[in-house]
Amino acid sequence: MVDRLANSEANTRRISIVENCFGAAGQPLTIPGRVLIGEGVLTKLCRKKPKARQFFLFSDILVYGNIVIQKKKYNKQHIIPLENVTIDSIQDEGDLRNGWLIKTPTKSFAVYAATATEKSEWMNHINKCVSDLLSKSGKTPSNEHAAVWVPDSEATVCMRCQKAKFTPVNRRHHCRKCGFVVCGPCSEKRFLLPSQSSKPVRICDFCYDLLSSGEMTACQSTRSDSYSQSPKSSLNDVSDDDDDEDSSD
Repeated sequence: MVDRLANSEANTRRISIVENCFGAAGQPLTIPGRVLIGEGVLTKLCRKKPKARQFFLFSDILVYGNIVIQKKKYNKQHIIPLENVTIDSIQDEGDLRNGWLIKTPTKSFAVYAATATEKSEWMNHINKCVSDLLSKSGKTPSNEHAAVWVPDSEATVCMRCQKAKFTPVNRRHHCRKCGFVVCGPCSEKRFLLPSQSSKPVRICDFCYDLLSSGEMTACQSTRSDSYSQSPKSSLNDVSDDDDDEDSSD
């Protein structure tokens, strides 16, 4: 099915429309063999709050952006190579339902569909595209992924020292290794995480100590693989839309 559509006029036209919706600031999306599989609005769990984002699934990449005018204009284009993607379902919790994690070595985050059927379709199509790509390339699935950032609203105090309360003056920061919300004194150190940045990035003292001692496995996020767990029960230079995920640390 995908191979048959690869060089069809209809597919080329659909991809061209998506390109035009992102305008001159977006990267070109039309390449030989690429197929637009589907598109839709998903709720992305951003640092400040959940936000609607337009997603486009292609045979080899996942693209998303901010919605400026529905079906007509988008900005802040993000392109994720599917070869690097793994996805995990998230249990429903409160108003956040029908969700799953999109995990890559560079960035990981949660998205939510409007219905369980939509979630199932998205996950099935993504898994099929990833499987086909890996089969063709002979590569193995990525076993490294960036931590999913804990939303600001889930932490009123530092998730490491459990003492520092967050205020307009005492700002929240995120450890790039574990994704926890931490205070300034608990995250003064930086460490080079090549998959996320060419420069050292902010990490918490706990992760710094483990990374410095070479205990990489122990430092893998205790949060991202059990995302629905409440932070209360546990102790980048990578830019993102308008989530302030990096400008405000």
